[in-house]
Amino acid sequence: MKKHNFSAGPCILPQEVFQKASEAVIEYNNEGLSLLEISHRSKSFVDIMEKARYLALELLGLEGKGYKALFLQGGASTQFLMVALNLLEKRAAYLNTGTWSDKAIKEAKIYDDILEVASSKDAGYNYIPKGFEIPSDHDYFHCTSNNTIYGTQMKSFPKSPIPVACDMSSDIFSRQLDFTQFDIIYAGAQKNIGPAGTTLVVVKEDVLGKVSRKIPSMMDYKVHISKSSMFNTPPVFSIYTSMLNLEWLKNLGGIKAIEEINEMKARVMYSEIDLNPLFKGYAAKEDRSNMNATFNLINEDLKETFETMLKEAGISGLSGHRSVGGYRASMYNAMPLDSVKALVEVMSELELKA
Repeated sequence: MKKHNFSAGPCILPQEVFQKASEAVIEYNNEGLSLLEISHRSKSFVDIMEKARYLALELLGLEGKGYKALFLQGGASTQFLMVALNLLEKRAAYLNTGTWSDKAIKEAKIYDDILEVASSKDAGYNYIPKGFEIPSDHDYFHCTSNNTIYGTQMKSFPKSPIPVACDMSSDIFSRQLDFTQFDIIYAGAQKNIGPAGTTLVVVKEDVLGKVSRKIPSMMDYKVHISKSSMFNTPPVFSIYTSMLNLEWLKNLGGIKAIEEINEMKARVMYSEIDLNPLFKGYAAKEDRSNMNATFNLINEDLKETFETMLKEAGISGLSGHRSVGGYRASMYNAMPLDSVKALVEVMSELELKA
């Protein structure tokens, strides 16, 4: 039985993407070679890379607007460092909304002092700070759009007088935004793009080349742009599968179509959390994430019963992050509404048993 996969990442992908990717592992495009053994310099893979980069810009509405899409390695954690290396000259401003933004701040501090414009750390990151000011004399402003661990999401973004870098690892391609308000967007693939192993970076070229430091080649966005995202051997399988997933999203109707589905899934999930007296949501209601719903059992005596019921229903990956506990339902783009309904049904049945 195929399980309902609520894992926060690596996570669910569309079945048709799994099917096409698995076929390519055996033989790619009738070439007599596996996707895993074709040269990354071959026309076959160059075409894959170009299509993946094009689809990323097209879906975000950034094609022809001065942006380049890159597929790199090292995950978002490497981007914590790369953003600072490429943009930080004197001082940068950071919004601290969770574990990953906290880690990004730590990496940036290697190079200079960092201003935290606001933080929700004292409240266990259960809300998104608002009403803060972004100083105009800093090099850039950094934020994290969605916080997987705590289940919070920035519903809007402040107007910034300086370039904006955003970690969108867990909600990229999930909702409509004016993406031109960002100068650098980065996202580890393993939540809403594709399998682990590659990281999408979308960068506006005119923000680069302004720092005085010498940047190591592997960490220099300009180098990767000049080499068409193939300065070194790219993770072929991850990029190919990401391309398939972006094709799937485009064929579905793009970000507008998936946003409607994601909002429906979130309504169903949060309605049960709010109406069922056995559960309590973790994040502040106005900041709840459409991607990651975090909640707790009010009565821990029901934990064993609940988890047995989840297992019997084929529901997997619901455990909350170790730093928070409780439960976390990750509802990324490929998560079917039926899976969310299956979880809600178990929660409702638990209420009847209690």
